Amino acid sequence: MIMKNIKKAEQCEFGEYNSKGEWRPPYPVKYAPLFETPQKIGVILKWLLGWPGYIWPWHLLFFGVTAATWYWFQPSLEQCRTFNVDWILYMFIRNEILIWMVCGAWHLVLYILKLQGTKQKYDPRWQNKGNKKFLFKNQVLDNIFWTCCSAVPFWTAYEVLFMWAYANGKIPFLEWAMHPVWFVAWFFLIPVWREFHFYWVHRFLHWKPMFKRYHSLHHLNVNPGPWAGLAMHPVECFGYFSVIMIHWIIPSHPLHMLFNAQLTALTPAGGHHGFEGPILNGKVPTGSYFHYLHHRYYRYNFGECLIPFDKWFGTFHDGSFDTDPSRPWQDIKNK
Repeated sequence: MIMKNIKKAEQCEFGEYNSKGEWRPPYPVKYAPLFETPQKIGVILKWLLGWPGYIWPWHLLFFGVTAATWYWFQPSLEQCRTFNVDWILYMFIRNEILIWMVCGAWHLVLYILKLQGTKQKYDPRWQNKGNKKFLFKNQVLDNIFWTCCSAVPFWTAYEVLFMWAYANGKIPFLEWAMHPVWFVAWFFLIPVWREFHFYWVHRFLHWKPMFKRYHSLHHLNVNPGPWAGLAMHPVECFGYFSVIMIHWIIPSHPLHMLFNAQLTALTPAGGHHGFEGPILNGKVPTGSYFHYLHHRYYRYNFGECLIPFDKWFGTFHDGSFDTDPSRPWQDIKNK
């Protein structure tokens, strides 16, 4: 069966497999050039403006989602001055629709229609069924439950709190006309703040008492899929979405808060779907082998690929031969 999987996967254009049929990219995981020394301005600009890069396509795409949300699907500040079930329920339903649009789209394309097959899939197995460790004995249904019934309510609750605070002048409000440069710069800095916050919350969740009681639920997904990204215990959701508390201190517009919240909620699907981009005939840059390695070996890669916290603190795993001697890879390469 293993060799059958390998032979089938050998049709990939690049990459290599181990004896279990698990696939990895032909290049080791690396960080963005932002914190490299010496600094290379040309390399940084290419990363910042190139495709795929820091701006294009995903941050720009999700900024578009945020702008559409704010202008067409967000209750007015006037409505948000008092807590009312109507606008709160509206935001909750809107967020549920967004999560189904993103996670559901990845799942439909990669796991139902299987348009990519197992090509460039880190683990050749599909999602688990019949396993008692998952609710309903089904990994996908388990992940959908925790995403929709734990993560989305906490995501919505934070947004509701902040919309009420903006509407009532409880937190500093940033207008475009007052500080246009900072208004724009904040959008570029929010992903950096998100990664900083994620690393430290994530390390705390790997503290043994927290991991055993709360974070282990997320790590049931050794072979994650799109719905696994937000499959979290409520306690973890509380900490994870606290990333937007920065806006209680630093002046910002509701657009900044929504952008921060939606990146936090919607991007994990692309980092957990289990495939390395570009996929779908090389058209879609996506995937995170960096984070897949964290699910595979939970003591490595607590952060993401922007700020090299894991390198600084000795928990970095790049997926290469010399950093993983316990699982020798076979040189099965496609030509």
